[in-house]
Amino acid sequence: MQANNRYCETLYGAYGQYFTQDKLVFEQTTPQWQLTIFDNARFGRVMSLNGAIQTTERDEFIYHEMLTHVPILAHGAVQSVLIIGGGDGGMLREVVKHAQIRNITLVEIDAAVIEMCKTYFPQHSQGAFEDERVEVVIADGMAFVQSCQQGFDVIISDCTDPVGPGEVLFSSDFYQACIACLNAEGIFVAQNGVPFMQPDEVPNTVRRMSPYVKECWFYMAAVPTYVGGSMAFAWATDNLSARQLDLASLMARYDAAGISTRYYTPAIHQASFALPGFVEQAVRSALTV
Repeated sequence: MQANNRYCETLYGAYGQYFTQDKLVFEQTTPQWQLTIFDNARFGRVMSLNGAIQTTERDEFIYHEMLTHVPILAHGAVQSVLIIGGGDGGMLREVVKHAQIRNITLVEIDAAVIEMCKTYFPQHSQGAFEDERVEVVIADGMAFVQSCQQGFDVIISDCTDPVGPGEVLFSSDFYQACIACLNAEGIFVAQNGVPFMQPDEVPNTVRRMSPYVKECWFYMAAVPTYVGGSMAFAWATDNLSARQLDLASLMARYDAAGISTRYYTPAIHQASFALPGFVEQAVRSALTV
């Protein structure tokens, strides 16, 4: 919503944030969505979909680094990665930093999303779509995992909030299909909202995902424009030791990878699994139901 050169997010009914809209770059309205891209002095270029901020140039690195490097370095020997969504290329940019990965598949429902983000958010992908290890599949993410015969070491669900078209990517059927696509010792991760503002998302995910995997847990990071507190990331694996790596092992893997990061560090990685009391209680309560 715009008011006096301000863009007001409408994600929550009684609380929100606004951005000065210094320049309107792109706007599109269809029966399904309202997409707005604008420039802001603090956050650079900003994308909003249906009144909810999706990404910004200035803070996207936090989200993308934590959803890629945590599972990849926790696994320790990743050869294949599946990204569901991620048409802006930010997740792909971080994954291709890992030279040992041989195959990267990105499934995006709409080719126009990729082309639009290459045009308006080139710093997100930074040429990652041209990496020879990358295969882009234009398909529905749910349909892809349900029919996929390939196994992956890491699966990253870069999904929107669980409303409208994105709702299926938070369903029990989706989690079951993703986990079935994991190789032995594989790890699935997904954004899971801001628990303080979206308290139902964590327990819902636990109830829907935990029947299919030995460990269902969460880790967290603070992304400024995902307003209302730290964001939770779902973590699912049969590898019970992956979350318990000591700091020295994480540091050795990080150094060996030779990657450069702005938010992720081995210490942040380890600490991110320490959940606030109210989040941990929600997880454990849902696990016992």
